[in-house]
Amino acid sequence: MFHQKRVQFWSKRVIDIVLSLLSLAFLFLPFLVIAALIKIDSPGPVLFLQERTGKNRRTFRIWKFRTMIDGAVNHGLGFNIAKDDPRLTRVGNSLRNWGIDELPQLINVLKGEMSIVGPRPALCYQTESYDEFQRQRLLFKPGITSLAVVCGRNLLSWRERIKLDVSYINNWSLWWDLIIIFRTIWTVLVSRRGVYGSAGKNDDFMETTPALEKQDINQQVKVKG
Repeated sequence: MFHQKRVQFWSKRVIDIVLSLLSLAFLFLPFLVIAALIKIDSPGPVLFLQERTGKNRRTFRIWKFRTMIDGAVNHGLGFNIAKDDPRLTRVGNSLRNWGIDELPQLINVLKGEMSIVGPRPALCYQTESYDEFQRQRLLFKPGITSLAVVCGRNLLSWRERIKLDVSYINNWSLWWDLIIIFRTIWTVLVSRRGVYGSAGKNDDFMETTPALEKQDINQQVKVKG
């Protein structure tokens, strides 16, 4: 499959470079304003850098605008987060609600560590417990947005998100990327669904049952609706 799509994969990288360059140029001044607001709102760095696992299990540092107090991972829910999380800053809460905190990942895309579309980058402790099915998520570069994002984000269980990611990889095309990009705009700016879980708290990552994961996912995934 991958040999047949070599030209498309090359095209995907070209699109990533062009879109990230154009976006970073357009967002340069807004980024400066956001950086100033973060510094005024709470002490700590503007950017939050964290180790994530990328394609072929290579680790890299993901870039995000800081939305929580400095050193938040050592307090409260740790890696997890809730809608009313006291570690969230005032500016950070707004950034998360509008998905703006993820935009510095355009730098990761430009560096070749991420793509515009792909499975969301997993925390290293999560990938260490992946089974054979789940490791398929690591065949592609992680993305700023994904099929799971446009299908519900944190309203979905980890089992559902992983199924969607694997389905995306097995059925990937440039056309599918385009659909996901446009649906992301709707999801983030209009519906704004799934920033947090249904109970207002994002689910902890739990190992899923391989037998359940290996069901026919292609029949369960629909790009529309």
